[in-house]
Amino acid sequence: MKTIKTTIIVAATCITLGASSALAAGFGARSFSNQPHGSWSSASAISQPAYSELNQQDEEGLLKMREEEKLARDVYIYLYDMWQNEVFSNISESEQRHMDSIRSLLDKYGLADPVEGMEPGQFYSPEMQELYDTLIAQGATSLEDALIVGATIEDLDIKDLEELIEATDNEDIQEVYQNLMKGSRNHLRAFGSQLADMGITYEAQFLTQEEVDAIINSDWERGRVDKDGNQISGPGTNGNRGRGRSLATWIFF
Repeated sequence: MKTIKTTIIVAATCITLGASSALAAGFGARSFSNQPHGSWSSASAISQPAYSELNQQDEEGLLKMREEEKLARDVYIYLYDMWQNEVFSNISESEQRHMDSIRSLLDKYGLADPVEGMEPGQFYSPEMQELYDTLIAQGATSLEDALIVGATIEDLDIKDLEELIEATDNEDIQEVYQNLMKGSRNHLRAFGSQLADMGITYEAQFLTQEEVDAIINSDWERGRVDKDGNQISGPGTNGNRGRGRSLATWIFF
């Protein structure tokens, strides 16, 4: 099995959105438009702990993840249109749900939405805009590069979510992030599975290679998890390892 090293040069780990007060000053009304796969309420999958005050780091983390989940959704929409591979369509729908779950927290805590009214492929953060442009350019070169782009996005997502969970003591943010991270691990399994079928091993960019390999070769995760990542609802894993290919068994939050 060969290993393909992605050529993406990602500055995403350095992306910051600045103080939330500065962001809020530039945003208008909060009706979110252009949801290509419909809207979704996180209340159906995430519990709602009591309101607690956010610090600036929490606010900036939520704003960053709202854009980062939009980045994933928009890249996958673009790559599905390019390659007509069902994995991109399925996961773009999941990323819309991820976006909506972050939106529910923005609404709960009175934070302005950094992607309000923006079309697919448009971002408030110049760094996020640059990253989107880089990813779609690489993903347009071949299907295998497109799948590597998908794995890279999920690799980044998991790493960022791990850091944000560690940095906050807000339980409802922790729970939402844990559920998003669970979904991202499933997405990484899906991309890793398709790459493996091509004889390609995804080379980790943000997590360690050992962490990536452990995720890809472990069972799909199902059901809702709590703030510590422990399953609290839904069936257990379906017994299919990351190499399982049936789209019907891909469980995405």
